[in-house]
Amino acid sequence: MSSSPSVITTDLVLLDADAGADKQAVISRIAGLLVGAGRTTDADGLIAAAMAREAQSATGLPGGIAIPHCRSPYVDTPTIGFARLSPKVDFGAPDGPADLVFLIAAPDSGGAEHMKLLSSLARALVRKDFVESLRSAGTAGELVALVEGVVNPAPAPAAAAPAAAAAPAAKKKIVAITACPTGIAHTYMAADALKLAAERADVEFVVETQGSSGSTPLPGSTIAAADAVIFATDVGVKDRGRFAGKPVIASGVKRAINEPDTMIAEAVAAADNPRAARVEGTASADAGTEGSSNVGWGTRTRQILLTGVSYMIPFVAAGGLLIALGFLFGGYEIADNGQDIALNNSLTNLPDGGMMQYLGAILFTLGGLAFSFLVPALAGYISFAIADRPGIAPGFTAGALAVFVGGGFIGGIVGGVIAGFTALWISNLKVPQWLRGLMPVVIIPLIASLSVGLIMFFLIGRPLAWVNTSLTDWLNGLTGTSAVFLGVILGLMMCFDLGGPVNKAAYAFATAGLAAATTASFEIMATVMAAGMVPPLAMALATTIRPGLFSEPEKENGRAAWLLGASFISEGAIPFAAADPLRVIPSMMFGGAITGALCMAFGVTLRAPHGGIFVFFAIGNLAMFLVALVAGTVVSALAVVAAKQFIKPRQAVSV
Repeated sequence: MSSSPSVITTDLVLLDADAGADKQAVISRIAGLLVGAGRTTDADGLIAAAMAREAQSATGLPGGIAIPHCRSPYVDTPTIGFARLSPKVDFGAPDGPADLVFLIAAPDSGGAEHMKLLSSLARALVRKDFVESLRSAGTAGELVALVEGVVNPAPAPAAAAPAAAAAPAAKKKIVAITACPTGIAHTYMAADALKLAAERADVEFVVETQGSSGSTPLPGSTIAAADAVIFATDVGVKDRGRFAGKPVIASGVKRAINEPDTMIAEAVAAADNPRAARVEGTASADAGTEGSSNVGWGTRTRQILLTGVSYMIPFVAAGGLLIALGFLFGGYEIADNGQDIALNNSLTNLPDGGMMQYLGAILFTLGGLAFSFLVPALAGYISFAIADRPGIAPGFTAGALAVFVGGGFIGGIVGGVIAGFTALWISNLKVPQWLRGLMPVVIIPLIASLSVGLIMFFLIGRPLAWVNTSLTDWLNGLTGTSAVFLGVILGLMMCFDLGGPVNKAAYAFATAGLAAATTASFEIMATVMAAGMVPPLAMALATTIRPGLFSEPEKENGRAAWLLGASFISEGAIPFAAADPLRVIPSMMFGGAITGALCMAFGVTLRAPHGGIFVFFAIGNLAMFLVALVAGTVVSALAVVAAKQFIKPRQAVSV
């Protein structure tokens, strides 16, 4: 029987090497080892994926360790590449640069067992003896044996059953959830750091790791017996309501790695404090919580709104592109008679325009139906982010009401927030035991839906409709300087964080406006897409005209960025922005603002929410769209070249 290749071999190890001056150089050097070992089919793609993960948050850890990691379609087998560096390189750890660097590369479709192998290494890195052994290893073979010993350990002999003894009455019971965005490394490192800290504090401790390898839910009896709970997460806690009423200590996952003893101590103290923050019955599904959480209300509000936007975008993309394809096959007049053709014709009874018109009508009707969920999905998942599953029904109801009363996109946001907090408030009411089973499936959705409906009909429906109508009228009336100024603002937002919250806010504003089907809404959509195409295209152009200013991996990323930019994937510029944000991001914003201003000034329109060059058929005034896009791309490329040539980054001081 054949066995899977080892996750690490001697040809994947660098010892005491100078791998470059920054983390991208180190990642590139280790990726080269993976190429030589036949572990990746595309080094540049792997480097880009790892740098995109670096852009989310630093992977440096206290103690001179870094664990850059990613999942990539260019990797077929879970692989660990290692470099022991001399000199050290900064990976963003709070205590300084790292000399031990593991590049963990997992396939996109990696199974649970593969992920568990990789997580075993992360867990071992919290043990000082293991880390010191890595530093003292004399050969690559010795180091491989160390790593294999933790990722593929020999089965431990069965321990004899201990003599029955009563547990100390004073011993506290703590449960925890750990979860990071990728679920490969930090999730498990946090879990084991907390576990070791609990052992030192003589605390009974059980953790549920919600990572890429899946999770085994904590037994209900274990949760019921717990004195307190720790949420060390950067993403939502699954089934958070299981912990309702428990004292809670919450933070990002890195705090659990850096300060595990402090978090365990805080949990023990919270268990004895009747005024400690507690998990609410149907608390928000995001990572934030009250009391001791590091997440403030500003961040939590952003998370709530982005949850709604993220769930809304698939409806926008599917519906909008289907509508655009309907226009392609049936012409723009299909908007007037598309539904009638779809309902009253068939393959054996084609309309006067033939098969093309019939197909266009079907696509337009499908797109319209999908697009009609835009505001309800936005409101429903804003409510879900606040009140978990009981908030979905009242949230969708609020979104549908917003459309019904003419409140539009703004009404959906307001209605979703009202529905969510209403459902959350009802869930916290003290009810008899016999009624609790009906609360999440009947009582909360019913009362919250009724409440938000009455509020919107009696109090805020007409004001919201007035605001929406006024906004629409204002947008339709934009001309000259005011339209250009809006284009500048949208261009700056699209290029500020390359797919982050600000970029998503501008995109959501544009896509939501498409439902109004006005000239102004089509102009805003064109402006947003053109500006979003600028960053990757500009970096591709910059690496082409001045390749000497960029590293070899950056030049490879630049070649890939041509297609990413042409497809309206702003994230194609993230590797450049992550490596050099102070010179790249302002340059991108400069060009994006110019493109946005020109699109609005030329009156360019777009009827599709995504697609880049693949939806040129849906662009009105295509020539001016291309002029605006080329102008912004050239300006950004020249700006970044000038910044890299004349503005030198501050050099680190060696000590």
